[in-house]
Amino acid sequence: MSSTVSPHEASGGDGSRNPGKLALISRRRSMGTVAVMVPFFAYMTCFLLVPTVIVVVGAFTGSNGGFSMSNFSHLFEANTVNSFVTSILVSLISALIGAGVGACASYALVLGAHPDGVLRRIISSLSSVLAQFGGVMLAFAFIATIGINGIVTTLIKTAFDVTVNPNWLSSLSGIVVVYSYFQIPLMIIVFLPAVDAMMPQWREAAESLGANTAQYWWRVGLPILMPRFISATLLLFANAFSAFATAAALFSQRSILVPLMIQSAMRNEMDPNQQGTAQVLAFAMIIVVSIVMVISHAIERGVGRWQ
Repeated sequence: MSSTVSPHEASGGDGSRNPGKLALISRRRSMGTVAVMVPFFAYMTCFLLVPTVIVVVGAFTGSNGGFSMSNFSHLFEANTVNSFVTSILVSLISALIGAGVGACASYALVLGAHPDGVLRRIISSLSSVLAQFGGVMLAFAFIATIGINGIVTTLIKTAFDVTVNPNWLSSLSGIVVVYSYFQIPLMIIVFLPAVDAMMPQWREAAESLGANTAQYWWRVGLPILMPRFISATLLLFANAFSAFATAAALFSQRSILVPLMIQSAMRNEMDPNQQGTAQVLAFAMIIVVSIVMVISHAIERGVGRWQ
């Protein structure tokens, strides 16, 4: 027999409330909420809070084990500054490319595909998969396709007698192209609901008032979609800024990005003080990502208040 107490039973069956049974229902609901939230908070503590605390504490710990700000001097070295500039530039360009192409694809998908159609489901499923397709496998896929001896490279050389620069894939433009591969589907996943929320009645109302297509988008469509677009672009920036495995596979001998500098410092066996350098770099990355997320949250909050 089920032990669940229904509202009818809690009211005593005759409309009068039973405080004991109401308290039992409230207690069971609270226990259910706790049972659901405990695994989530345990996961967040183990894989987000504890590593963050370790990085922050290590950034302010000197070689003697005491509090020190000496590690932060590495942030102003030329190599570190150049790596941060390069990481920000690569992340920004790939985010803008992913946001632009993904937004256009989302709009085309809403216009040309039925919400419950096969095409819509296929593209949504592919975007969910490709947005997570990164790391060494993605780097290998590009190397096997457009690398020195890649399939497309060989076909171009055979058909047009044109030799592709073998170092192109390991350049900044190459890493931007590779990052865009997972940035575009991520933008589709994030931005598609915002385009879906655009009601046809808004356009009909604008047209009934004499607005053309350009006026509708300038005065109605863009003001509604732009905050979501900016928020999604910031998310893509943070996603690219923290990416590591793909860049590590393509730039195995160079530390031109901040995550690669952290890897190099962690693997340095000649200078044990490099551990503090790695934690300072990680701490600086946390600050950059935190700023981006705060701006994104402020935009989303403003949109929510307006809606």
